[in-house]
Amino acid sequence: MQIYLDYSATTPTRPEAIAAMQAVLTQEWGNPSSLHEWGQRAATMLEQARMQVAGLINAPAESIVFTSGGTEANNLAIMGVARCYTKPQHIIISSVEHSAVAEPVRWLEQWGWQVTRLPVDKWGRVSENDLENALQANTVLVSIIHGQSEVGTLQPIEGLGNILRDRGVLFHTDAVQVAGRLPLDVQKLPVDLLSLSSHKIYGPQGAGALYIRPGVKLVPLLGGGGQEMRLRSGTQAVPIIAGFGMAAELAAQEMAVETPRSIELRDRLFDLLADTPSLTPTGHRWHRLPHHVSFCLPDADGEKLSGKTLVRHLNLAGIGISAGAACNSGKITPSPVLLAMGYSSAAAKSGIRLSLGRHTTAADIDWTAMVLKQVLARLMPKVALSGC
Repeated sequence: MQIYLDYSATTPTRPEAIAAMQAVLTQEWGNPSSLHEWGQRAATMLEQARMQVAGLINAPAESIVFTSGGTEANNLAIMGVARCYTKPQHIIISSVEHSAVAEPVRWLEQWGWQVTRLPVDKWGRVSENDLENALQANTVLVSIIHGQSEVGTLQPIEGLGNILRDRGVLFHTDAVQVAGRLPLDVQKLPVDLLSLSSHKIYGPQGAGALYIRPGVKLVPLLGGGGQEMRLRSGTQAVPIIAGFGMAAELAAQEMAVETPRSIELRDRLFDLLADTPSLTPTGHRWHRLPHHVSFCLPDADGEKLSGKTLVRHLNLAGIGISAGAACNSGKITPSPVLLAMGYSSAAAKSGIRLSLGRHTTAADIDWTAMVLKQVLARLMPKVALSGC
């Protein structure tokens, strides 16, 4: 029995997206910048995909800039704003950002920028008061992740954005985990920049997008032919973008049914594991991504028994999950996200994530809960017995 529960890492490319890609590869393979018929047919496919992706977040098509993925979209947002200034300014992020935001901000800090990393509570949520108190006269950008990929917590993006809109400070959010799973409407959501990724919504890997609110100025990261409204030079990967567009359109259509189904399965898994003494849920229980379940093992030693250990044991049982802690050169390091939430170093090495998708069934959930309990009983017998 094979059960894939790592949909937050990547999703299988859906057949409709593959068909859209094949159509471009075999029929509309021209360079979309070319003026002849072959190029213009490719350009039509490109703009169709732009409208499909824009429709997912209710954005004007011309506000969508295609990138190679969520990482590039985040980098374009952060560095594109920073490059507008000749002198270092002040930027605010949360302490639980994805590395695709945290790393470019660290570079800016090395180049003299002031950086404030907002603390989070034990559920991983940012406080609106903390944001308001952190603002300075030279704050030019705030970037707060919408749905945290490791612990599933949703941030109060609307409240944070309203504070920044009143102050005239640009607001970016990494919505890679949220798009296609919860409604996003940039006509109502007070954000200026928003990052998306194709392979999180059953599109192909290698495509993403940055929504840029009309009127917001960015300096491009790449010099070249000026494609994508002069913000992302390079011939567009039309086949991959076409697959992205198809996946975005179908995600928008299916969300009303798929989101409540995911929530039901998510809560079922939490409930089945609620009596497992060795597991502690991480992240906010209700302000949470609909497909996301995460735990840590506070009684684990963090070395012999870590999140990575559980990933390996479940993989042997045919179940794919992920560990929250990173592994560098064989050494398991504590998760910065769990540390920021107040967990000990040992607990922060033991995080696991189980993320559900459109192919996940109730039977998958029940089997996974049973197997995970059995694995924990073998690895942590004293803890398991203490809960009996």
